[in-house]
Amino acid sequence: MLVIRKCEEHLGEATKNGAFPGAVHLYIGQEAIAVPLCDQLNDSDWISSTHRGHGHFIAKGGNIKSMMAEIYGKSTGICGGKGGSMHVADFSKGIIGANGVVAGGMGLAVGAALAAKLDGKGVVSVIFFGDGAANQGVLMEAMNISSLWKLPMIFVCENNQYSEFTHTSEVTSGKISDRARPFNIPTYEVDGNNVVDVWQASSNAIRRGRSGEGPTFIEAHTYRQRGHVEFEYTFLSRTYRDQKEVDLWKQEDKDPILRLEQQLIKNKNYTAIEVDEIHQDVNSEVEEAVRFALDSNDPEISSSMDHMIES
Repeated sequence: MLVIRKCEEHLGEATKNGAFPGAVHLYIGQEAIAVPLCDQLNDSDWISSTHRGHGHFIAKGGNIKSMMAEIYGKSTGICGGKGGSMHVADFSKGIIGANGVVAGGMGLAVGAALAAKLDGKGVVSVIFFGDGAANQGVLMEAMNISSLWKLPMIFVCENNQYSEFTHTSEVTSGKISDRARPFNIPTYEVDGNNVVDVWQASSNAIRRGRSGEGPTFIEAHTYRQRGHVEFEYTFLSRTYRDQKEVDLWKQEDKDPILRLEQQLIKNKNYTAIEVDEIHQDVNSEVEEAVRFALDSNDPEISSSMDHMIES
């Protein structure tokens, strides 16, 4: 969780300085969803992600040096510097990829789930998506076919309360978790900032998928502490949320990392000094990844047509 937070904090600062091409959509505040779920997955299990996908990539075991280099547009990036922030992927880790299209990864995840069922090796497929994507028609199609064919699918809605610049209450009718019930898909509604809650729901979902019992739907309530996109202040003519609201979610009882740190210290799993040492270790790891990216070469112009499909 700290690796995700520290990577994202660096990218947030770097984008303000024009350090790399393109935009970044940060996962800060949502770390307690991807980490406990992906920690229970194997490299052979599949995940499909969103435009806010750095956290999913790291949680599933993606290399942060390769991710950082990709975002900086370098040849050593996980996609050769050609995908950028919204398209980090690593098939060797089961990461089908982030996706710049809202709900764009939904069909990919269902396809992976179908392949997994046909292989019969107990592999599961996870689709991470936001509350905005929950209003896309492809979700209904995905749930229908997953339930009908008992696919090993896990739907994870990261409800961070905002669809870009609009509060969910203004664009979403009813409860998102209720949408899975007509398809006879077991549903969990959890505190997405509580590691234990997400772990338990994920564990049940993964067990069901591996044992051939079909899909599971998890709605994780959370909050994105940063903007929809990091430089949104350059083009928005108005604020769409109160800073007091943002500050509230950064407090110790709500921020997922602060909550976990306090819980670990309270339960005497770690001392405050040990927690500080973890922060220092992670800072060093992220700094090394940034140096790797900055020291890497840009892609060669001659490679511009590589990896293209010829018609």
